[in-house]
Formats: sequence, structure tokens, C-alpha cells
Amino acid sequence: MRITAEQKRQNEDRIRAAMDRLLRGEIPAGGRCDVQTLAAEAQVARAAFYRGRPYEHLRKEFERRLATLRESGEIPDPRDAQIARLKESNAKLKERLAISEAKEVEHDSFRQLALSRLVAQHDEIERLRELLNVSGAVLPLIGRFPEQN
Repeated sequence: MRITAEQKRQNEDRIRAAMDRLLRGEIPAGGRCDVQTLAAEAQVARAAFYRGRPYEHLRKEFERRLATLRESGEIPDPRDAQIARLKESNAKLKERLAISEAKEVEHDSFRQLALSRLVAQHDEIERLRELLNVSGAVLPLIGRFPEQN
């Protein structure tokens, strides 16, 4: 079915109005900032936006404007913005986790070294005590110096 020039103009006006709303971030519930939602908001068949169809130029304009917004750091779709924020947050958390895990490995190595040194010192003290008990060659210092009397 062919549409009149007036109907086509009215459709283009509705499409442009819907395009402006979506790009301002006025996304309907359950919608996204995409061609499917654009078609639904403008009440035009989605197929009319594709190759060789009457509104292909408007789809290209919409995609170009959307890409420009994204390149400038604006994301009109709140869900896409939330996804971007969550991905960034996730990346930061992964980085912090990697640093924390590296520190944990470092602390475990230090703990093992400290424990092995303590065990070696304890063994040396025990060996010296045993040597003291066996030889009896060590004399107590109490009473040997005048200032201790």
C-alpha cells in the first residue's frame, strides 16, 4: 500500500520527534535507545527503516546522532549508562582484587619466613639450654660483681 506525500511527511515528523525524545533520554518503559523503540514510538513499521525503505535516511541519522552522543560521553539510555558504570566499577574491583591477592601472597611468604626463623631460633635456644645442662660449665653471675651485692 502506497502512502501519500502528506502521510510520509507526518510519519517523518513523528519519527524525528520520537528520535529527539529518545536521544534526550526519554526512554519508554521496556524500551531502549534503538531503532525498534524509535519505530514503536513513531508508530511506524520497523521494516520501513531499513535498506531501500522510505525512512532509511532517518535510521542512519538516528544512528549517527546516537554515535555522536556516545563519543562525547553521553549515553541517552539509562540502562546502557548503568551498564557502562557497572563495567567500569567491575574493572576497578578486579584491579583491587588482583592487588589484594598479590599482597596476600606476599604476606604469606613473609609469614612463612618469619615462622621458619622463629622455629630456628627456638631450636637454637633449646640446643643451648641442653648444652648448658650437660656441661655445667656456665657459672651464674649473681654475687660476682660489687654493684650487685
